Amino acid sequence: MEDQKDISVVVPLYNEDESLPELHAWIVRVMQANNFTYEVVFVDDGSKDKSWQIVEELSAKDTNVRGIKFQRNYGKSAALQKGFEAVQGDVVITMDADLQDSPDEIPELYRMIMEEDWDVVSGWKKKRYDPLSKTIPTKLYNWAARKLTGIYLHDFNCGLKAYKKAVVKSIEVYGDMHRYIPPLAKYAGFTKITEKVVEHRARKYGTTKFGLNRFLNGPLDLLSVVFMGKFGKKPMHFFGALGTLMFTVGFGLVFYMILIKLFFNTGARLISERTEFYIALTAMIMGGQFFLAGFIAELSSRNAVNRNVYLIEKEL
Repeated sequence: MEDQKDISVVVPLYNEDESLPELHAWIVRVMQANNFTYEVVFVDDGSKDKSWQIVEELSAKDTNVRGIKFQRNYGKSAALQKGFEAVQGDVVITMDADLQDSPDEIPELYRMIMEEDWDVVSGWKKKRYDPLSKTIPTKLYNWAARKLTGIYLHDFNCGLKAYKKAVVKSIEVYGDMHRYIPPLAKYAGFTKITEKVVEHRARKYGTTKFGLNRFLNGPLDLLSVVFMGKFGKKPMHFFGALGTLMFTVGFGLVFYMILIKLFFNTGARLISERTEFYIALTAMIMGGQFFLAGFIAELSSRNAVNRNVYLIEKEL
């Protein structure tokens, strides 16, 4: 059995060879100053530079360093998922590899988890050094996330977060769901979620790895997280209820028109000539389709396979 650690630091990275030695040295200083037992898990998301070579060198010098290298670029969510699967520490802390997250925050994050018994502590970069093209959409996403999830955090997408080990072992991060790990934790039953103001530092090396596609993916992922959290295990409760409602409304309208035609106004125009008839017919058809969609989704959810199949090229 492997030794238990106080803290596991998971660092997803993609083409960050310049910052890795400095980040590692900084983490080590913090850990040693606070007498933590720890491990640092670097997850190389298919880097094309010398990032993996740096990780190998760090691992050779420091037995607390572990490494996972993907065969190709899968994205930050995949990197976090594989890191979560590998960790051993009582408290799991995630941070980006670009030196914009400060390891000096680690002791207080650890204390909040261990002493205050929070399940998740999310960083809040109250003062940011990002351009307006990133900060304005981020504010909109955070506002929408608060409204839809009921979790009142200011910065859902902050890379610096702390978790109880049980949290990361209980959730599944895929696609681009790394933006919404707190909602995933909540829907897994870990409701003690808070935030902490953390330092946001200007990028020292390289450029950001996130493109314009995040403006589209963010809202779609949020809707997916909310839907899967509420109805992922019972899709028929959503599709079936919506389908039944639409079919009932459509059928009721048709039945009403038939009664009027037969018993109260026999001289009225044919039902098939009325606009309301086609509205009702459409509602009935859509209601049936929603019901069938719920039935198929229910079957699929009971025969789901593991979607987290990532090809790992190397592992330390």
